[in-house]
Amino acid sequence: MKSSFGFVVAIVALAILAVLSGAMFQVAQTEQALVLRFGAPVAGRGLITDPGLHFKIPLIETVVRIDNRILDLESPKQEVIAADNQRIDVDAFVRYRIVDPLKFYQAAGSIRAANNFLASILNSSVRRVLGEATQTQIVRDERANLTRKIKDQVNNESMNYGIAIIDARLRRADLPREISEKVFSRMQS
Repeated sequence: MKSSFGFVVAIVALAILAVLSGAMFQVAQTEQALVLRFGAPVAGRGLITDPGLHFKIPLIETVVRIDNRILDLESPKQEVIAADNQRIDVDAFVRYRIVDPLKFYQAAGSIRAANNFLASILNSSVRRVLGEATQTQIVRDERANLTRKIKDQVNNESMNYGIAIIDARLRRADLPREISEKVFSRMQS
């Protein structure tokens, strides 16, 4: 009888321990957390930005962790046609931060999804801004001003997703490879 009582006590203790471990979660310094009750943010404590140990109601509330650091996205090289009908290969990148975690979670849900739509926003902004400038302006004269315009456009569109753009830059703006080879061969001759 004593052994069956000890067995029952051990099972009850394990059940209590399992419930308590499901009620605790930890937030790291590099993240923020959304506490959701049946998919909706919990009033008063839905967003947790303080690192440390926090509590939730097990099986009813879930925790979504969202990165709090500055994130970056590099756009693949794309060919842009400038206002003077010159083709230019352009590499661009953005650095961004999630400023509204709830809006971000509702609009994107994950960093990977955010990177996908942010890449399309960046590519369209690069094409739009550089399509209005000449090759000389892009490569030499107005590069800083064009970069600022790209950053402003990407920032305006990304605010709908809870994202703020910290920095946007053109990494490279070169002639396409076949045109560069023709220019170099003419220079050599």
